[in-house]
Amino acid sequence: MEPIPLVHASLGEQELAAVAEVFASGWPAGQGPKGKALEAQLVQRYGVGDAVALCNAGAALHVSLLALGVKPGDEVIVADYGFPAPAHAVRYLDAVPVCADVRADTGTIDPQAVADLITPRTVGVIAVDTVGIPADYVELQAIADRHGLFLVEDAACAVGAKYQGREAGALAEVGVLSFHGRKGASSGEGGALLAADPRIGADARLRASFGIGSIFDMGKVVGLPIPEFTEIGYNYKLSDIAAAILRVQLGRIDELLARRDAVARQYGELLADEELLTVPYVPEDRTHAWQTYMVTLDPSVDRAAVATELRAKGIGCGHGTFATHVQPVFESKHTCPVSADLFQRQLAIPMHAELSTNQVERVVHALRSAIRTHSVPTRSLGGAA
Repeated sequence: MEPIPLVHASLGEQELAAVAEVFASGWPAGQGPKGKALEAQLVQRYGVGDAVALCNAGAALHVSLLALGVKPGDEVIVADYGFPAPAHAVRYLDAVPVCADVRADTGTIDPQAVADLITPRTVGVIAVDTVGIPADYVELQAIADRHGLFLVEDAACAVGAKYQGREAGALAEVGVLSFHGRKGASSGEGGALLAADPRIGADARLRASFGIGSIFDMGKVVGLPIPEFTEIGYNYKLSDIAAAILRVQLGRIDELLARRDAVARQYGELLADEELLTVPYVPEDRTHAWQTYMVTLDPSVDRAAVATELRAKGIGCGHGTFATHVQPVFESKHTCPVSADLFQRQLAIPMHAELSTNQVERVVHALRSAIRTHSVPTRSLGGAA
């Protein structure tokens, strides 16, 4: 049977036509006219003070922390469960990532865990919208305000999601988006920084272009302006090719997310009665972008064996995401038992806008069969006779 991939980008003729326009323009590089137009589109969509198009969300996290003034030795509390880009970004600055445990039901950062970890060295918090579901920003912002901390929203997985009617990515003073190939809106690779304060955006834009600002803008000045390197910067610019694709993708986001949501509903209905797994929980005050659909397996199920069987049948799957505190590179001194448990038991199954009803049914049938085959019965308290 035809394979069912775990992820698949919804790119087509509209995106190809947008790329052709860039080829004809003669400016395929970063910070060109399409990039400028994309930033304006993001500002309008999210209602923020500034938006900076960047090569990926990791770069956006890095320059956001620079703009927020993080210094070596500072502590930044990061959500433990998710791709560990926030902890990497903190370490880029020789600061200390402090891992906070997460809610068992949503996998998003637990506000009480954040409050318990604050010390005199804490300067900020990076919350993660775990695989597409926004964190608890009312509680997190209250904690940040009470202690004078910055709050960054890592909405890399959550383009199109909402929290209390507001767009994910604009739920904190700084938000970070990703346009990687598995996201709801994609250019293969890409990212953006959204800032409530335009000064944060200006600082990030300068640092993302080697500290000299936009060569495209300088090219429009009469004469021969000579750039001055005013900051140590990085080459984090987004190409105009990717920006053109994203302008189309953002225009299609409602259509693409509606299809992902339909897939999620179908999974939820077909798996609702399955005792050996739990389907994702979405609180009533938010929506899910469904970058990933993760089921939580019963402790009796051998996840590796299930994955092996699914892949043998041509069905893509993955371990879900990461518990940051157990990754050797971070040498974390904190324990996050909820995150560690989810890391061991969650399984990602195919989720993208191109999945058909029949494919979802095939995934569910194969998943049910696999978890029943690879479940070890729990012994009674009295033990086996």
